[in-house]
Amino acid sequence: MHSDTSPIAVIGGGQSGLAAARAVTAAGLRPLVLEASGRAAGSWPDYYDSLTLFSPARFSAMPDLPFPGDPDRYPHRDEVVAYLERYAALLAERGIEIRLNSRVTGVRADGAGFVVQIEGGQELAVSGVVAASGARPLIPTLPGADTFTGELEHVAAYRNPKPYEGRRVVLVGAGNSAVQIGYELAEVADVTLASRQPVRLMPHRRHGQDVHYWAVTTGFDHLPPTWLARLVPGRLVNDPGPYDQALRDGRLRRRPMFTALDGDRVIWDDGASEHVDAVLLATGYVPSLGYLAGLGALDEAGMPLHVGGLSLTHPGLVYLGVEFQRSYASNTLRGVAADADHVVTALAAYAGGALAALGL
Repeated sequence: MHSDTSPIAVIGGGQSGLAAARAVTAAGLRPLVLEASGRAAGSWPDYYDSLTLFSPARFSAMPDLPFPGDPDRYPHRDEVVAYLERYAALLAERGIEIRLNSRVTGVRADGAGFVVQIEGGQELAVSGVVAASGARPLIPTLPGADTFTGELEHVAAYRNPKPYEGRRVVLVGAGNSAVQIGYELAEVADVTLASRQPVRLMPHRRHGQDVHYWAVTTGFDHLPPTWLARLVPGRLVNDPGPYDQALRDGRLRRRPMFTALDGDRVIWDDGASEHVDAVLLATGYVPSLGYLAGLGALDEAGMPLHVGGLSLTHPGLVYLGVEFQRSYASNTLRGVAADADHVVTALAAYAGGALAALGL
């Protein structure tokens, strides 16, 4: 049963938004999913061609819809897209409204609720907001970047190695994307990883099981980020086998982060200068929340002010899909549903009238 209150706006129709819609419905409220693009698949259609999940299918499903096929395989990007669109169809069959091509441009507070502004001028009164709009590329400030004459772009724009064949490439980063893209680029190009910290590899399998089996069964997925930051410093790269060998034999090299770009060259930390054709930035992503800027819900860097996904500035506003929001798995297919249940519990109490019931 849906409540008689105005809907909960779920901003974003990717994995986080779909998980939120399910949780909002389960809490007895009515979600309205607003997706900027023409399909409910988040950023997955835009990722590089060879991307495969680092977790097996059995650990990559959302509630109520198992991932099809061999549960021990590692699904390809396009399979994830198809899976998410099937999940959206399942929610639609349950009466959940998903509006595509509905880009949210702003949110303002209105009494105990909010008004959501949609591109084109439409405004919607809602009783709560789930900001589940994914992420945008993080572009670091690089000394000399304005002088660089080579190609400089984030890996969000990378699709396959073909354009880099025979070229000298520096790939900035030491995470999963940096290593996976660097490994395939090394087939056709001269590649160096540049990073502030060494690459830290984690074997794909331990004691005969994929590491995600242990992450789920031991409770690792429930360890809070504040503990993990002390216990597991640096980013972990899931190594299916060849990455460690490629780094050992020099096929994929790694150097400390360069100090500057200068014309068509990079200046390494030891002062050496080297011609480079392209610099690719595998520097991660940050939440894409520009529509909340006028609400005063973000810090000076545009990051959400929250604890565990619950807004510190506006009751009735929650976040979903933020990296390390509550755990190592927060912004993954296997972890986002648990976060959705957590934030929606509080959101449902607020939007459902818990305060009014007590005369507060």
